[in-house]
Amino acid sequence: MPDAITEPAGAVRRCVCPGSFDPVTLGHVDVVLRAADLFDVVHVGVAVNPAKRGLFSGAERVDLVRAALDAAGGERAARVVVEEFSDGLLVEHCRRLGARVVVKGLRGGTDYAYELPMALMNRHLAGVETLFLVGDPRFEHVSSSLVKEVARHGGDVSGLVPEPVRGALLRRLGGAVGEDDPRPPRGAAGGPSGGR
Repeated sequence: MPDAITEPAGAVRRCVCPGSFDPVTLGHVDVVLRAADLFDVVHVGVAVNPAKRGLFSGAERVDLVRAALDAAGGERAARVVVEEFSDGLLVEHCRRLGARVVVKGLRGGTDYAYELPMALMNRHLAGVETLFLVGDPRFEHVSSSLVKEVARHGGDVSGLVPEPVRGALLRRLGGAVGEDDPRPPRGAAGGPSGGR
């Protein structure tokens, strides 16, 4: 086994919560804040893949995650560092930070099946452990890609994303139906799935 990341006695306990966060959802915020209950410092690693074009740039996603945490408030949010990373493996990012644990939220069995091989590889490569937190059932159906799809087609994403993120989605996508929007929802006569 390669050299594992070790923590001296009395060291700050750090973890990394990695993801693309394009955009950050209330499920993400829940997992990050719960990780802050377990660790002294939580590093939210906003992963940027230069080969993919996201809805928001890496810098915008960092700002949106920070705004979402600031909106949540409290001492836990103050112990979260939000940073972009795009170069190299996650375990190398963990090594640079001195973090021995990656925290991932699981919505269900499909997430576990996807995350398990990566968790085992991270442990194999650098002794980095993965802590899976069971997601809040209220957000089991929520994913960044689904939120973008709903917003693109005029659906209301209130209650799925933090308010600062909802506003950014509306601005980026040119407006969508929300609680304060008098337009009829898409899918009603003439929308993408209606009127046929």
